Amino acid sequence: MELAGKHLELAAMEAAKILKSGGLVAYPTESFYGLAADAANENAILRLFHVKKRQVREPVLILIPSVESLNRYALHVPATAKRLMEAFWPGGLTLVFEAAKGVSSLLTAGTGKIGVRLSSHPVAMALVLAMGAAITGTSANISGESPCKTANGVTRALGKGVDKILDGGKTPGQNPSTVLDMTTLPHSVLREGMISREALSPYCESLR
Repeated sequence: MELAGKHLELAAMEAAKILKSGGLVAYPTESFYGLAADAANENAILRLFHVKKRQVREPVLILIPSVESLNRYALHVPATAKRLMEAFWPGGLTLVFEAAKGVSSLLTAGTGKIGVRLSSHPVAMALVLAMGAAITGTSANISGESPCKTANGVTRALGKGVDKILDGGKTPGQNPSTVLDMTTLPHSVLREGMISREALSPYCESLR
């Protein structure tokens, strides 16, 4: 049964407690299932890398609870980014900023940049709101393998490596979020996903 209403709120609160204690939680997004760790807990992030068999040199994007919380994680938010957020947040656009002080280098892979997204999926948003802070937004699968569209798929892929799965039913799959680097001029599309380059162009002075 899919989570909704009071059941979703309670499940998200329980999941947030697991995250705050260093655990890992899988949750549905607009595309595939994601894997959450507390973005402020480096031990939890290292565990996430281990469970996913992911190289530490690969950056990890984060989901935030609100636009107002962005300044905790981004050093500078240009006017173009604000226009893009008004148009596409919450939704399938990840914006890359210069990371604020205190953002773990495990998330930035030492680049000094952090990818940030505000999700439109009700379960993902319930989880990050229950946390009141950022969670990781990487896919819930072994690195290099196909992402998961169901809770059962996550179980098969990661098994006991995940402490809790928030079952939101089957996700749409198809394309991941589009990733746009706001730290470069012209702004650089690092990954074209749910939102096309053409859709972004009217909001950007320059794009590559």
